[in-house]
Amino acid sequence: MPRIVVLGSLNMDLVVRTERMPRPGETVQGSGFRTIPGGKGANQAAAAARLGAHVEMVGRVGDDGFGGELLANLAGQGVGASYVRRDPGAASGTATIVVDGRGENAIVIDPGANGRVSLDDLHAAETLIADSRALMLQFEVPLPIVEAAIHLAADKGVPVFLNPAPAAPVDAAFLAGVSCLIVNETEAETLSSQAVDDVASAEHAARALHTMGPPVVIVTLGEQGALLLHDDAALHLPTRQVEVVDTTAAGDAFCGALVTARLRGMDWPNSVRYANCAGTLATTVLGAQTSLPSAQAVARFFEEV
Repeated sequence: MPRIVVLGSLNMDLVVRTERMPRPGETVQGSGFRTIPGGKGANQAAAAARLGAHVEMVGRVGDDGFGGELLANLAGQGVGASYVRRDPGAASGTATIVVDGRGENAIVIDPGANGRVSLDDLHAAETLIADSRALMLQFEVPLPIVEAAIHLAADKGVPVFLNPAPAAPVDAAFLAGVSCLIVNETEAETLSSQAVDDVASAEHAARALHTMGPPVVIVTLGEQGALLLHDDAALHLPTRQVEVVDTTAAGDAFCGALVTARLRGMDWPNSVRYANCAGTLATTVLGAQTSLPSAQAVARFFEEV
């Protein structure tokens, strides 16, 4: 099975549904409050594990109730957690998520222990990363640690898949060593300084990002699928339309599926098609890790598409 290391965040998601987003100063009625394990790092790790990958997680949780739940959840998802440290100096990370009647969400993150991931955590996992087939990274842990992890993996010849979310501007030196950059429209705009509102503008942004170093750039476009830039050729890969319940973790499902598909030997276009299927299916269920599809479900959807 593919051996993937994910260095990133673990959060407890506090999720509530409401018919529409409140305006500033307004109180609206909500329903169906749930606590659901999340965090982009843990979501992507769980997504890959559900698709059959061997995944190890590197990160931190607090020495609190949520921390224990998050570690137990990783084990339940089949993700190794030997390199996830319990930090007595911080609470576990949380994400407060409001989901409206259209399935769109608004998220407020308190990083907690995620913000204390350090070079010590990275160095402790150096052998693990060097022996892996891919490293997955996001931006919910300190950016200097992400940059150091990119360079460490690149020096070891390990492919690096970077999902720079939440969006933050970085330069070409930061991206040196990234094998595949995966961005949504907002992240593409932030990193490229170019507006992205359709497939054509996504290609322009992807080409600008390509000049910063990553040989492969993928721009996810929600219900429009994704734009792949590889070998200087751009390809738009649409996805099938479904009834959207909640878009939380759809991007994470995409990332986990993409890496798994690549390590199984799929070419880039089919890997993106496979990832589109996983991301689309994730929008049909409420929550983060609760929405991540199984290998069987993605395989069926992939064959249909």
